[in-house]
Amino acid sequence: MSDSADSALHVKPYVYEAKGLKALHFSIHEIQSSMQTARPFALELEYTRAMMAFLLLIPAPATLAMIGLGGGSMAKFCHRFLPQTRIKVLEINPHVIALREAFEVPPDDERFLIRRADGAEFVRLPPYRQDVLLVDGFDDQGQPPALCSQRFYDDCFETLSDDGLMVANLHAGHKHFDAHLARIERSFGPDQMLFIKDSERSNAVVFASRGPQLQSFKSAPLRQPANFDAETWADMMPAFAQLAAAVKAKQASSGEPSFRP
Repeated sequence: MSDSADSALHVKPYVYEAKGLKALHFSIHEIQSSMQTARPFALELEYTRAMMAFLLLIPAPATLAMIGLGGGSMAKFCHRFLPQTRIKVLEINPHVIALREAFEVPPDDERFLIRRADGAEFVRLPPYRQDVLLVDGFDDQGQPPALCSQRFYDDCFETLSDDGLMVANLHAGHKHFDAHLARIERSFGPDQMLFIKDSERSNAVVFASRGPQLQSFKSAPLRQPANFDAETWADMMPAFAQLAAAVKAKQASSGEPSFRP
């Protein structure tokens, strides 16, 4: 199949800019990504801050893979604030990748790569193990079935390093939301996962660990990461606090029945 024919299989997003914000849309009803034009590296959407709160558990991953580029908010954040991390971003829609400059996504270099690829295929045959795997793959129809199947979550578990962590953004209002949680539980184990919701309860961010992070985490006063400036820490601290509280609650309820749709 030619590149042009293949591109025709994917919906072309558009960019909307107003009041200091630039947003990526597939439709007027859904924002896929949002960027502050004055602070292009800031995480504007609440769920992205929740996903990046994984730094509370793994402050300095050596390797990180991301399924879904969108407007590049988390990719830019990782590039800026994780200078020692090897980062690979997988995006299946070529029209999304074509907008990387519009959203000030950095060019590829020796530690940061964006590749046109199917995320499900990537985790099935990973080139190397990941310390962190961020799953935020949505299209114009929502969550693609290939990125929330039992096979997919099994493969996510296998692609992680022994102490690795998967962080997945799910649509909390999806009719199969409970089934998606149950699949993650089957892949990782009931004591190895938790989720938090955003204030609008539209997104649920799932943290699923192959290692002992959820059990071994010690509650302590939150500290500003070394690479964060004060403004970034002010943005991120509520998400860190929310995750810390969720981990503490998980530890307290360890062994209780979990997701059984």
